[in-house]
Amino acid sequence: MNYRLITTILIAVSLQACSQQKPANSTNKTITKMDSTKSNKESHYRKLTPAEERVIVDKGTEAPYTGEYEHTTAAGTYVCKRCGAPLYKSTNKFDANCGWPAFDDEIPGAVKRIPDPDGYRTEIECANCGAHLGHVFTGEGFTKTNTRHCVNSISLLFVPDSTKK
Repeated sequence: MNYRLITTILIAVSLQACSQQKPANSTNKTITKMDSTKSNKESHYRKLTPAEERVIVDKGTEAPYTGEYEHTTAAGTYVCKRCGAPLYKSTNKFDANCGWPAFDDEIPGAVKRIPDPDGYRTEIECANCGAHLGHVFTGEGFTKTNTRHCVNSISLLFVPDSTKK
């Protein structure tokens, strides 16, 4: 009896799925073209390690006080580890004693702000590729801008200013 019931359900589900299939000449070509464009763009991204992917793609967080750039004070530019887009200038970096690199401003247009699913915070992403950077907080009074971009070091690469000779 169970065998017949399971067989009947499988046949019904298969028929339902087939009845919803779109004709071959409909929008499937558009979707395929969009997918191949996305893949082409992503092929230009830097290959990420599993730890980098966990933070940058899966929106994780590195452990506090473990990041490479938390105490970096050299002059330069912080760029997105995934796509290389410039995000922050070292002149906007400050020590917030929070366990992650902190910046009070971004390069104009470089960072996208998105309400976090938790309903309390604001997520920040690379405006170019959507890589997860961390969160932005306002109203804390650390700097004149009253803004703190709390960024995962693992989401960044540091490009030192070239020395003039």
